[in-house]
Amino acid sequence: MILGLDTFGDVPVDDTGAPVSHAAAIRQVVEEAVLADELGVDAIALGEHHRPEYSISTPETVLAGIAARTRRIKLASGVTVLSSDDPVRVFQRFATVDAISNGRAEVILGRGSFTESFPLFGYDMADYDVLFEDKLELFVKLLDEKPVSWSGTTRPALDNADVFPKTDSGRLPTWVGVGGSPQSVVRTARHGLPMMLAIIGGHPSRFAPYLDLYRRAAEQLGTVAHPVGMHSPGFVADTDEQAKELFYPAYKVIRDRIGALRGWPPLRRGEFDAEVEGGSLYIGSPETVARRIARAAGDLGVGRFDLIYTAGAQPAGARMRAVELFGSKVIPMVRDMLSEG
Repeated sequence: MILGLDTFGDVPVDDTGAPVSHAAAIRQVVEEAVLADELGVDAIALGEHHRPEYSISTPETVLAGIAARTRRIKLASGVTVLSSDDPVRVFQRFATVDAISNGRAEVILGRGSFTESFPLFGYDMADYDVLFEDKLELFVKLLDEKPVSWSGTTRPALDNADVFPKTDSGRLPTWVGVGGSPQSVVRTARHGLPMMLAIIGGHPSRFAPYLDLYRRAAEQLGTVAHPVGMHSPGFVADTDEQAKELFYPAYKVIRDRIGALRGWPPLRRGEFDAEVEGGSLYIGSPETVARRIARAAGDLGVGRFDLIYTAGAQPAGARMRAVELFGSKVIPMVRDMLSEG
């Protein structure tokens, strides 16, 4: 069971309650990753965003900095928005991180929960689906690390093009992030790639049909059904009440901002508490969070769980404490619970 952490580089607040700079926020993530590595956390995934409340727009650049200061932790994106990027350059950047980290890089490809990157880099939202389909097809070919011939509609064709650098292992570990679309699940299975489910609301069991679909599709298509991963928001503090009070104010701001874009009503405290008790918010003391992760992972049969441990303008010190508790207490407890069945 792989147990990791996930962040978008949310801009935290300092001891006075003032937001830190984007540069300081990036350095904060690096320090959190170094601590996670020291405590035995298996992986850290950095998401790509192009919004003022987030500091990370190029996950692989930050991962390269983390690689130079860590020894064992896996270094992933979470996600790389492939639709508005170039597959060749994405492969080259992550192969470079893989070299710096001595084989610890992973890329999780997705279409992204926000769409700011499309106009920023000159892409038309009308091409939302075809951009990802086209570029994922090319990226899968690049993973073989052999000369590639390819043609599509979203970038110039390649004719026997060799791409460098190569990885030492000969294969860059690559996942596809899926938010709950059956078409995305089948696409992932068709390419024979591992699937990372973003479960950010509702009881985790409602995603069980997607895991079943992934496995059935892989069998019918003759590809490999890899162990499935999931990531969900959460926060660890010394007590349940402290965790909720530290997490809720900043989370509500972010949740309402997303909701305004998608037509959702403002988040109410009762809804939040219900998600903490029986939904997909893993918030509380180490014992509470470990118990809920073990239950969800066991019920769904996933092979990886990443906790999205940041949500908006949280105190920087509380974030470091959350990483410390996750690595030193939550992970051992989850492993014990899963081994006991």
